[in-house]
Amino acid sequence: MNAELKHSDLTEKLINMYYALYNELGYGFLESVYQKAFALMLTERGLAFREQTPIRVLFHGVDLGEFFGDLLVESSVLVELKAVRALEQAHERQLLNYLRATNVEVGLLFNFGPRPQFRRLAFDNERKDRASKAASQY
Repeated sequence: MNAELKHSDLTEKLINMYYALYNELGYGFLESVYQKAFALMLTERGLAFREQTPIRVLFHGVDLGEFFGDLLVESSVLVELKAVRALEQAHERQLLNYLRATNVEVGLLFNFGPRPQFRRLAFDNERKDRASKAASQY
């Protein structure tokens, strides 16, 4: 992986774990099974993580509710798991919105479909600050 990418060492480990998990379990399970298995692998490797990380979404200063990211690893990378035929743009938007709503800058989207797929997304906190300042001017 590119050493200049944020959290590249951690994301490389997580991607390798994903492929190991995919090769062992294959596809066809519910997303919750993959999440439990991923959590077990994180524990076995001594990585700190939280499952079902709460994400609050605000709109015009009003709290719209709490949504949940699948795994937050080392307080640095948000992992979203899917068990669908193929990743769609909506899945990427969901992860990007989670990144936009938090201080987390890097996210990985893993799909346990008929063939393995992953995406690495980033949303720099500096961009978030600029976007929120621009929105507050309106």
